[in-house]
Amino acid sequence: MKLRNGFTTGSCAAAAAKAATEMLLTGSDLASVEIQTPAGIAYHPAVEAVSREGQTVRCAVRKDAGDDPDVTNGTLIFATVGFLSSDGEPVQIEAGEGVGTVTRPGLDQPVGQPAINSVPRKMITESVREVMDALDCNRSVRVVISVPEGKKLAARTFNPRLGIEGGISNIGTTGVIEPMSTKALLATIRAELSQRKAEGAEIAIVSPGNYGLAFLKEHYGYDLDKAVKCSNYLGDTIDLVREAGYPGMLLIGHVGKLIKLSGGIFNTHSKEADCRMELLAAAAAKSGGELSLLQRILSCTNTEEACAYLKEAGILKQTFAEVMTRISFYTKKRAQGKVHVECIVFSLNHGVLGETEHAKEYLGKGECHD
Repeated sequence: MKLRNGFTTGSCAAAAAKAATEMLLTGSDLASVEIQTPAGIAYHPAVEAVSREGQTVRCAVRKDAGDDPDVTNGTLIFATVGFLSSDGEPVQIEAGEGVGTVTRPGLDQPVGQPAINSVPRKMITESVREVMDALDCNRSVRVVISVPEGKKLAARTFNPRLGIEGGISNIGTTGVIEPMSTKALLATIRAELSQRKAEGAEIAIVSPGNYGLAFLKEHYGYDLDKAVKCSNYLGDTIDLVREAGYPGMLLIGHVGKLIKLSGGIFNTHSKEADCRMELLAAAAAKSGGELSLLQRILSCTNTEEACAYLKEAGILKQTFAEVMTRISFYTKKRAQGKVHVECIVFSLNHGVLGETEHAKEYLGKGECHD
């Protein structure tokens, strides 16, 4: 069954703003509104919670995220539109309750500005101008976007990591949400990389997740929570690091994920590829492992168990020297000579399994500076 697309917060804001503008200029109420998204797909939501106060109209559109598990699904996105007393830009966009403020550099909007990105701003402006032009309105209007539940919802998003405080953000480039969207995750990775570079990080420090957080703090004094999280998208993240202009990257992760890199596997999701035990067995064979050991490794269900067998056989160090050589080969190939990639592989039970030559010195270079 094909999953159903949804519409972004920016699309909801643009639709609500268009409806409020039309109701302000005509004096009539609307039951629904239609906008065109940048993706070329029409959005036709119902208009809810209409209210009037003086020379302003307020209304909302309820977000429909489709089949994507978006925490803002079902949330009312409000727009309040009113006339401005002085001339200026025809459409002035402001943030109200529940819309976050940018507090760190490197994002689409400058520090201190509402977290309403360029594409949603353009969508709002064009939707409002469409109505104004059709009704021959030459006055300027103020559009205030608000999300009463935004502050509470923001705690369940990536916004706190990105330095967006006080509410949710209006992002997106197409106006449409693709369910379980890889594009959305990669956009977040791109934003985090850009932000850390703007804050002074010389090297991109990347990890699939916070697995092993306590271990890294104890052994390296590094807070893995400061690393950019790339989930399973190791190859795409190397590409994004190159795109962002970093000269180098340090990848830190558990053997269960990073062993796959030794086979040139850059999407580590199990549905894409596994080969963990096969790759460990191959490295063990090259390091002198006997047939019985290789058979035991191939029968393992997880890499921690396999590492225990390697340690017992006395070839854990040699095996991971081979693993790191293969990881270096494939990451260098992916980086195309544009980014120098270092790597640290660890096990929760067996400590640091392998690290490339300059990995430790890269940790300090990845710190951001105030």
